Amino acid sequence: MESPSNSNTQPVVVSGIQPSGSLHIGNYFGAIRQHIELHTKHETYYFIVNYHALTSLQNAEALARYSRDVALDYLALGFDPEKASLFLQSDVPEVTELAWIFDTLTPVSQLEKAVAYKDKLSQGMSPNAGLFNYPVLQAADILIYGGTLVPVGADQKQNIEICRDLAQRFNDRFSPDDPVLTVPDPYIMKDVAIVPGIDGQKMSKSYNNTIGIFDEGKVLKKKVMNILTDSTPLEEPKNPDRCNVFALIRLFGDPETVDQIAAAYRAGGYGYGHAKTELLELIGAYFEDARERRKALEARPEFVMDVLREGGRRGREKAREIMERVRSATGLITTYE
Repeated sequence: MESPSNSNTQPVVVSGIQPSGSLHIGNYFGAIRQHIELHTKHETYYFIVNYHALTSLQNAEALARYSRDVALDYLALGFDPEKASLFLQSDVPEVTELAWIFDTLTPVSQLEKAVAYKDKLSQGMSPNAGLFNYPVLQAADILIYGGTLVPVGADQKQNIEICRDLAQRFNDRFSPDDPVLTVPDPYIMKDVAIVPGIDGQKMSKSYNNTIGIFDEGKVLKKKVMNILTDSTPLEEPKNPDRCNVFALIRLFGDPETVDQIAAAYRAGGYGYGHAKTELLELIGAYFEDARERRKALEARPEFVMDVLREGGRRGREKAREIMERVRSATGLITTYE
């Protein structure tokens, strides 16, 4: 029998956010803005994946701080806890229980082909077992809530394929006549921007080249003014399409502003310093309201924790339903209430 189809059910959107550092504008234009857009339209579970973060961040104070900061950031950017669930991965222990079951179904050879694992090997690093098993835990994250749609960039499609394989493999092995797990579909996010960092590489915490969403004042100015540019003299025309500063201006400016700045580049007499000043103003204006909301939320830490507690309660409720069916299908007997 085929696994449950998504065609006759309302979408259940699931996605994880890793608290391995301060969220930056690459995170925002890569995923967060679409997370915010989606969460009011469907049943949605967004979880702060602190178990995943332990594969690279093993500092207790930093992990706790970054986890709380992610919640603050999402709420400030427009997440409505009345319409969807936001919670900590560690508040749903069924996730790691399901991950172990999936580990027993996953060929080692499949995980050896995972892109993140291969990247670490190619860099001469020795990945830990957590990173090796990362796609398995990610599959548990998705399937424990009955996820049917998973917002991902194109570079994450491989992990979703592993998740789909595991759901199908579980159903074929343990519940062929009454499939327990729904096979999810990737929701390939449209217009996902490749955001350059201040050194011109893709913006990433790994490269230490980020501009934080909520950076402001001297910190923001220093980062913007340090964005890498070429040495074209001020008076000469410049190609905006080859400029890291303009790539960021394009994200923040309205079409009229972007066109005007592009024309100034091409006309000459417009230096990169001018462009960086424009960018600084655009970033400040774009996140101004969210920045004020975040400051107000920082003064209400219990409200933020209440949001996470309630989200965790909803997440556990959903996870327990599915986990009971998983245990029954696999023959895992439990005696506790």
